[in-house]
Amino acid sequence: MANLELGQAQSVSTRKRFDFKQFLIDNNTYIILLVLVIISSLLSDTFLTSMNIRNIFLQQAGPILVAVGMLFVIMTGGIDLSVGSVMAVGATVSSILITDFGMHFLPAMLVAMTVGLVFGIFSGVLVAYGNFQGFVATLATMVIARGVSFVLTNGTPVKLQIGTLDKLVSREFFFPIIIIAAALVIIFALIQKFTGWGRLVIAIGSNPTAVQLAGIRTKRYITSTYAVAGVLSALAGIFIAARSSTGSATVGMGQELDAIAACVIGGASLAGGKGWVTKTVAGALILALIGNIMNLMAVPSYPQDIIKGLIIIAAVFLQILTDKSEKAV
Repeated sequence: MANLELGQAQSVSTRKRFDFKQFLIDNNTYIILLVLVIISSLLSDTFLTSMNIRNIFLQQAGPILVAVGMLFVIMTGGIDLSVGSVMAVGATVSSILITDFGMHFLPAMLVAMTVGLVFGIFSGVLVAYGNFQGFVATLATMVIARGVSFVLTNGTPVKLQIGTLDKLVSREFFFPIIIIAAALVIIFALIQKFTGWGRLVIAIGSNPTAVQLAGIRTKRYITSTYAVAGVLSALAGIFIAARSSTGSATVGMGQELDAIAACVIGGASLAGGKGWVTKTVAGALILALIGNIMNLMAVPSYPQDIIKGLIIIAAVFLQILTDKSEKAV
């Protein structure tokens, strides 16, 4: 009888442990996304059609990868303003290799991603070893990368032939860019949660001094986050080129702001040490749904920017409230 009562008491205690308020705090990004989906489906009959949903994922495959790359940089306490320009490098380099040199699109993609890696390492070295502020270092890289893209194309978009990069968005191959983006999101979510690299990136953003005193070479880890952002940004640029069948030096303009916004909406702290891959993806989708539903309702583009700005402010305000609530708990 005593054991039975003890078991019942433990069961009651377990049920009492569920904190609804804490649940809302921990999952606010997902809840916002769900509410937005419901509202959008009520506002437009075409929102939940398979074509519209597919178009959203095709459009966001690239920006989601950029946001994930930005997240790891932000978690170290840094910022990367060059991601949009590196997207342009990825788009132009791959397009030129395919069009002018007759290279198969797969090795062309690898070369373009390697160039993105170089730009990422360049930014990371300036920040970690040159003691540059992330804002200044990546601002310089942003200008250089954009300039390289314009020089490579001579300011003229490169038109891709049918049957090259457009295979990445082909229905016949089950829309590879969606599959690739989903696979990379899963991989990086697992890396963040289960690997030493993922945990140390967060630790560096939380308390870099303590990590250094533990004998860990933080500079290598900081550089690696910028390298990841560079590779993912170049791949995102390739995705844009695949969708438009054009490699343009104007690809990715302003994308750094959307990536930062996605991270912030996903609960990442710009001071570092806090962020989640899955929530960042949800943040990117929130921005995408806002733009999508406004397009379906024929809202002009300029008011869309105003609304996005207000949403970013609201997201930061929500983050502040969340931090206060967590401290209170």
